[in-house]
Amino acid sequence: MAKFNRILLKLSGESLAGGQGHGIDTERLAAYARQIKEIVDMGVQVGIVIGGGNIFRGLQGAGKGFDRVKGDQMGMCATVINSLALSSALDAAGVPNRVLTAIRMEPIGEFYSKWKALEALRRGEVVICSGGTGNPYFTTDTGSTLRGIEMEADVMLKGTRVDGVYTADPEKDPTATKFSDISYGEVLRRGLRVMDLSAITMAQENGLPIYVFDMDTPGNLRKVLDGENIGTYVHA
Repeated sequence: MAKFNRILLKLSGESLAGGQGHGIDTERLAAYARQIKEIVDMGVQVGIVIGGGNIFRGLQGAGKGFDRVKGDQMGMCATVINSLALSSALDAAGVPNRVLTAIRMEPIGEFYSKWKALEALRRGEVVICSGGTGNPYFTTDTGSTLRGIEMEADVMLKGTRVDGVYTADPEKDPTATKFSDISYGEVLRRGLRVMDLSAITMAQENGLPIYVFDMDTPGNLRKVLDGENIGTYVHA
């Protein structure tokens, strides 16, 4: 039996780029689809939010002279592109899914509502939420926390290229040590970059636990749902 019945899976756009560093790596995309299929076949209800950093990041655009609001809107569009790509990969893997968008853009995707998302989850469809929150100045971290709370998920699984939360960036500091378990408060006190401040605060205030793990290693998503301790659990 799966450890969680309903999850919100947060995927990074950068990871979707794979080894090429930008755009969409179709092999990485197919690998993600296979991992998602594994847990859907277990009966897990899956909502997904995916970032757009492999295509365009609004904050970086603002640093290069873009208007911040327009830059963030471009970032929202990037998440829609990634969501459509993941939807296509899931189709190819035989996984029923539905793309919902935070801003109206039918027929690309249906306009998001909590009730529409819950109905799709109960039918066994993977729900891919794109367009962030539909507003500028909010990251997809915050958007994923919001969607996880709205969809009444048991946990947010943050799939990254790092296998958990460390005392420092393990890619830069070889002395960094990993937490297997940490509170929201400790994350905030230490200034750890699990997610942005608003996302962590929202998760804390609404009791949404976060599990950070390495999504880029095939089979890890299934291991999390099987209850294996391969990442870091962030909770009250």
